[in-house]
Amino acid sequence: MRLKKEIIKQVALEYIGEDSLKLIEYLKGKKDVSEFVIAKSTKTEIHEVRNIMYRLNGHNLSTYIRKKDRIKGWYISYWTLNLKRFQELYNKSQEVRIENLKEKLRKEQESREGLFICSQLCSRMGFEKAMELEFKCPECGRVLQKQDNSRTIEHLKEMISKIEATA
Repeated sequence: MRLKKEIIKQVALEYIGEDSLKLIEYLKGKKDVSEFVIAKSTKTEIHEVRNIMYRLNGHNLSTYIRKKDRIKGWYISYWTLNLKRFQELYNKSQEVRIENLKEKLRKEQESREGLFICSQLCSRMGFEKAMELEFKCPECGRVLQKQDNSRTIEHLKEMISKIEATA
């Protein structure tokens, strides 16, 4: 399975952490790679490799098999990336992002005519709340200004369209 580098990177950063990128890059296209080979090839300590690989496995982003070394008697794990799962998690996170943006858009559209903001950007609120506070910022005491949120609404619509186009 061929995935875009950006998708793999975004999922890795969101779910695992930046320290996983080097190992993921190394493992792409490989199957059943020994944890010791991964450590040596990526110049990473074996305990770090295990930690990262188990975090990947916790999200089903990797699979492994364990075999016992006949000479030393240790168990060695052999790792493979689950690239299909990277795509699934990416799609899931995009859906959540779209839902959050749609919720923000709905709130912005509902309060299109009555938003008030502090000139120092301390607070932003609807007409009712601003009236309760006598149109003064609860943080700094400055007079609240009426805000035109049409640009915010357009920006949210653009962001939603952009994400939906790539999904």
